[in-house]
Amino acid sequence: MATHATMPRHTRSRDRAPARPHHRSIGWALPLVLGVIVGFWAFFIRRDGGETTAGLIWLGVVSGVAFAVLCFALGRVQGRLPVEVRAAAYGAVTAIVIGYLFSLHHHSVLSSTVLGLGVGAGVTAYAYYLFYTRTE
Repeated sequence: MATHATMPRHTRSRDRAPARPHHRSIGWALPLVLGVIVGFWAFFIRRDGGETTAGLIWLGVVSGVAFAVLCFALGRVQGRLPVEVRAAAYGAVTAIVIGYLFSLHHHSVLSSTVLGLGVGAGVTAYAYYLFYTRTE
């Protein structure tokens, strides 16, 4: 007995699309560059035209290293996170760094928190849109 052309075939379900090739150099270079930028930014904000001290240099180094490690860790786990959690993680990292850098320029904790949360909410919304529209 002949089967109709539109009959479904019984085959294995299609596996996920093959993963994109890993870009190993961008995996460590981007957090490194972002850490250097944040470190210099923290140093120059706190220095405010004054003289350079060892404390300011350490502030920049520690700020840059902490941010680079945070970005590196997020980059390593982002592929295993759902879209919503990944977007929230990017928003949280952005909110933390913006609030911290804003507080270095002698602003209050409340104003730094409000600015960080506002920018973080915007980044979360944009990241969610970006990740959701590009999901396979």
